[in-house]
Amino acid sequence: MAIEDLTLEQQTRRRAALDQVRRYGDPVLRERAREVGVVDAAVRAQIARMRSLLEDAMEAGLAANQVGILNRVFVYRTEFDAPVRALVDPVLEWASEETEPAEEGCLSIPGIWIEVERPVEVRVSALDEDGERMAIEAVMPEARVIQHELDHLDGVLTLDRTSPEQRKAALRELRMR
Repeated sequence: MAIEDLTLEQQTRRRAALDQVRRYGDPVLRERAREVGVVDAAVRAQIARMRSLLEDAMEAGLAANQVGILNRVFVYRTEFDAPVRALVDPVLEWASEETEPAEEGCLSIPGIWIEVERPVEVRVSALDEDGERMAIEAVMPEARVIQHELDHLDGVLTLDRTSPEQRKAALRELRMR
């Protein structure tokens, strides 16, 4: 959905949500998030806040460190109207050898799209928001979103996953803004 197609209320809510996301240059984005271990009321409240921000921003994924919290938690969805899923203490168990390049955007690097090559299939284990152990076997595009958010939890940005030429071009564009 294009920004110009949003109602004034949707645009206002999106802007307010995006204002809470940490941007490139903030040191928290380079930190490795800590394992949570137990999903308690505080973690559930964090998930609820992140889900609300993601829905208001109308985006695909949001990692806890993008909102300044160094917990290994992220929320995501692969379709605009799909339910938002939460993964707590996610672990990449397996990734396919087959990879696929595609452009990725990032809420922490707004307006910059970078080609990133990622495995087309992944298996991730995690806790759900009720603290139950779960496993997800995902293919593109879900596999891409999961890997992108896992990178955030490890302090890795799309800029780190692209060619030196694309990185330089993206950084140049960021400086011009």
